[in-house]
Amino acid sequence: MNYQIRPQSTDFKLGIAELSQLETWLNDNPAAIGIAVVGRSNVGKSSIINALFGKSVARVSKTPGRTREVNIFTFNLNQNGKLSDLPPFFLIDLPGYGHAEVSKEMSRKWNDLIGTFFELISPGILLANLQDARHPNQAVDQQFYDFLNNYTNSSILIFNKIDKLKTQKERAQLEKLKPILSKAYKSIRQMYFASAETKQGLPQVESALIAHLLEQVEIQKHERENL
Repeated sequence: MNYQIRPQSTDFKLGIAELSQLETWLNDNPAAIGIAVVGRSNVGKSSIINALFGKSVARVSKTPGRTREVNIFTFNLNQNGKLSDLPPFFLIDLPGYGHAEVSKEMSRKWNDLIGTFFELISPGILLANLQDARHPNQAVDQQFYDFLNNYTNSSILIFNKIDKLKTQKERAQLEKLKPILSKAYKSIRQMYFASAETKQGLPQVESALIAHLLEQVEIQKHERENL
């Protein structure tokens, strides 16, 4: 069956800045299926979200680290060009990490929010981690994956801004990094080279996201049938 993310179907539900509110939402949605997007500040996270889900879903800011809340949306899939009969899925835009200008208090709140998020989030949520193809696997990225190793959710790694790599040598170095990261970080399921600007690699990313969503629908259906 031919599924696609339904253009402009994304609907903003709420922004969460307080730990108690996040705990309530997570406990109220124990079987949520969807995608959570996270990355170091200034890697083009909002641009990738908008390229995949429709224009102006996420606010693109010139100020790194602007997203300070857990922003929750829903979206639909098309099947063969028409709205599918599947229920809406969740798109969760997580605050960026590693921004130097964020205060210690804000950094502590980020740690509390994200720690609670991964502790309580449904296994049906796939993490999409964005890194800048020109500056991959920074220290803060390594710290984030070390943190993720404590949890069970799968992730995909998207190297954004691949169009900014101008030489074959730069691309070859990025290719060599992939098996190293796969070995080091058990949560990574797949890796992709992409560009929000040129749309390079986005069809492959979209296919991976949809494959996860459909897989989780089948898993939950099987679990209900075997209760």
